[in-house]
Amino acid sequence: MADFSLFDPKTFDGAQFDPDTARVLRALIDWFEDRGKARLLADDLDAVWTADFLEFVAKEKIFATFCTPAAYADGDPNKRWDAFRNAQLSEILGFYGLSYWYAWQVTVLGLGPIWMSDNDAAKRRAAGQLDDGGVMAFGLSEREHGADVYSTDMLLTPTGDGFTASGEKYYIGNGNVAGMVSVFGRRTDLEGPEAYVFFVADSSHPNYALRDNVVHGQMFVSTFALENYPVRSEDILHTGADAFSAALNTVNVGKFNLCTGSIGITEHAFHEAITHAHNRILYGNRVTEFPHVRASFVDAYARLAAMKLFSGRAVDYFRTSSLDDRRYLLFNPMTKAKVTSEGETVVRLLHDVIAAKGYEKDTYFREAAQLIGTLPKLEGTVHVNVALMLKFMPAYMFTPTEYPAVETRDDATDDAFFFAQGPARGASKVRFHDWAPVYEKYSHVPNVARFFEQASAFKQFLAGAAPDEEQAKDLDFLLNVGHLFSLIVYGHLILEVAEQISTSLLDQIFDFQIRDFSAYAVALHGKPSSTEAQQQWALGAIRKPVVDDSRFDAVWNEVVAYDGAYEMKA
Repeated sequence: MADFSLFDPKTFDGAQFDPDTARVLRALIDWFEDRGKARLLADDLDAVWTADFLEFVAKEKIFATFCTPAAYADGDPNKRWDAFRNAQLSEILGFYGLSYWYAWQVTVLGLGPIWMSDNDAAKRRAAGQLDDGGVMAFGLSEREHGADVYSTDMLLTPTGDGFTASGEKYYIGNGNVAGMVSVFGRRTDLEGPEAYVFFVADSSHPNYALRDNVVHGQMFVSTFALENYPVRSEDILHTGADAFSAALNTVNVGKFNLCTGSIGITEHAFHEAITHAHNRILYGNRVTEFPHVRASFVDAYARLAAMKLFSGRAVDYFRTSSLDDRRYLLFNPMTKAKVTSEGETVVRLLHDVIAAKGYEKDTYFREAAQLIGTLPKLEGTVHVNVALMLKFMPAYMFTPTEYPAVETRDDATDDAFFFAQGPARGASKVRFHDWAPVYEKYSHVPNVARFFEQASAFKQFLAGAAPDEEQAKDLDFLLNVGHLFSLIVYGHLILEVAEQISTSLLDQIFDFQIRDFSAYAVALHGKPSSTEAQQQWALGAIRKPVVDDSRFDAVWNEVVAYDGAYEMKA
């Protein structure tokens, strides 16, 4: 077995990072641990704004260090946009609470259009505000249109020396305090894509009207209005099609954090659940001696391990990406939809075990159970991201291309390409490396081999019983196809880093992969529009995982090792 483990604040030493990064992350962990569990949970229950957290962030210059590209670091060697360490920061913040993660997440989103722009003055203003402890916001969504950028009602009317902006934005995190809010709107004097504008607004400006926090919680998810807000030339970030691309490319950079936030939340819930259940006696036995309880824990642990493995490998592809290698455009919606949905599944499995305990106000689990479902829904919902994955399915399944090997990218390097992604188009031209060889490599693992049978059968389905013209318009049917496809991609990247885990755990991961694939095959069989050929394929693609008691016991031993390993101090 390799060195895989769940995050544990007590044992975290940051050895995989440079010394300054390790110091900052350790200081962040210590800040939460010193506050203690009672304060952490009370602040959540009382919906206390995270002001003290942001004061600590300012003092340690955490967002400034992690969110400032090297080009605007003013010579500070520790400032860079480094997706490897950003992923760890995101996971730690999720581990302690969604509200802390959210303040970071929406700052990342707000910075996206700024760092992607050619507006040097705005970039320097952002770097200075970060250095002073400021946070940012991303003004895209609207009450009537959601994130539908085609239909924005934020209108910019030309004046002699710029514009005035009027309109309302909705679901905008940090909108109460953000020094720079990246706002998407359209000009009233132009039509079509040329009318789009991204500009920055200041939440402290008198023409910026903060309406409300639309949720009850520590997070401030604002609705705000601009009322004849003066937009100067130095406030303009993007115009025309570039503004549209900046919106989508920002999502590529920022919404990846959803997966690592979900992982952190789920890890903390797992620590609590195993420690509670393994030390609870019912009918003279430990709760964990009941077979169904062990099955739930083993399944939850395997799914959580898979979440970490896939997300970690996806970082390698994000950091290696270029205009000639845009495979990240598939792996990104996978992290947003698949990984976060798996987080929901893990918490549900654990909640089924600890039952009423998961509602108690002195548990982190209560917060996890309440909020884990927000992550798949924070950006476009799962179905939007699965529909996006489908765009890449033909190339991924049928036209593999040779690429240089992608190594583990844990180097302390500035990821400049994130802010130079180019136009947000051309998905049909993206190519992928062949997915089959790594499945063949691990076919000595019984359940990998069996899942490979299902993956190969899916390729045959696409070749011989693919959705017809009418089914191509049936999103309900296509989404089910997309879920089947996503399982193959998920397994692919997990296998690329399989040396990080025991063979037993790998086999157990593909146990649930097989079960999930079979469940989606059954669902496809039952869709109203499925043809007879598709129904026959679906039934033929169902498999039962290979049963191995010794493998199950080996994974259970990994699970039970977390009993009492971490408990947050009171």
